[in-house]
Amino acid sequence: MSDQPTQTYQGTVIAVQANFYRVRLTEKVGEWRFLLCTRRSRLKKIGQQVMVGDQVLLDEIDSEDGRGAIAQILPRQTELQRPPVANAEQILLVFALEEPTLDPWQLSRFLIKAESTQLTPLLCLNKSDLISAAEQQAWQERLQKWGYDPLFLSVMEGKGLEALKAQLGAKITIVAGPSGVGKSSLINCLIPEAHLRVKSVSGKLHRGRHTTRHVELFELPKGGLLADSPGFNKPNLDSEPRELAQYFPEARERLQRENCQFSDCLHRDEPNCGVRGDWERYDHYEKFLEEAIAQAEQRHQRPNEEKHLKLKIKQSGEKVYEPRLESKKYRRQSRKSRHQTLQDLIEEAEDF
Repeated sequence: MSDQPTQTYQGTVIAVQANFYRVRLTEKVGEWRFLLCTRRSRLKKIGQQVMVGDQVLLDEIDSEDGRGAIAQILPRQTELQRPPVANAEQILLVFALEEPTLDPWQLSRFLIKAESTQLTPLLCLNKSDLISAAEQQAWQERLQKWGYDPLFLSVMEGKGLEALKAQLGAKITIVAGPSGVGKSSLINCLIPEAHLRVKSVSGKLHRGRHTTRHVELFELPKGGLLADSPGFNKPNLDSEPRELAQYFPEARERLQRENCQFSDCLHRDEPNCGVRGDWERYDHYEKFLEEAIAQAEQRHQRPNEEKHLKLKIKQSGEKVYEPRLESKKYRRQSRKSRHQTLQDLIEEAEDF
């Protein structure tokens, strides 16, 4: 038996579908740069999930068929469950200025969700060709007060793309935003080889139709990877009430200047609060806080409810609770009970 160590190859998982993984090798092996891989049964036994963005080691490569086997997952720098992506560094939020019209409330909700991931949010406003220069300037000044410096571009006219490419660099970036704002068109423009399906905005609902079904990484020509996440219109806010203010740059700035009197301040009616005040998104904060408090109360009630629920972990890693099927315990009726029942029936029949 040979004592030579098994040769390993490193790569990045760029797509996951069923039990197969598409891996981009760090260095070519023969003519192959991309391999279709499975994972070793050992990883499955220990419950190790393979995610898009994972850095992995392969211990076996079939150079004829372009296949391999994932033997090890290297430590992750970041990890998201929705969308399931590992080692991402920033989130590119894509919104349209018109068609559909930019909604500050919806934009704020996406920004808060992006902030809660601890990744760097990068705000991109598409379809700038549909508004005037004065309107664009107004939006820029407004969003700068929110704490963001948005990138304005027009995929239709090819404006602003070079500035965006400079921001993407050699990073893994998650692309997110509501449907119909041009996410797929933008990726097609940045990476012509992607050929993502594009659908027009619904005329009846003035919303886009979902065109993305699973997470996949696309390689940028000048380095970097884009993760196109499945479209969703209303991201869930699952933050703790006390953490919510940290997801507002305006609130963070105020807390740097002046601390609240109470360490557990929720920035509503508490005296000597450093956050409460005259800033545009304070009413957004109050409404999001009510939602966060309601969700926190539901989480606290869940332990009592979990006895009737069972935890199920989907392939994506998402945890869901399903009703637990309660089996009825059937006890065999005793002879005495059967005899008594039979006697009752006999007496009842004799009465007739």
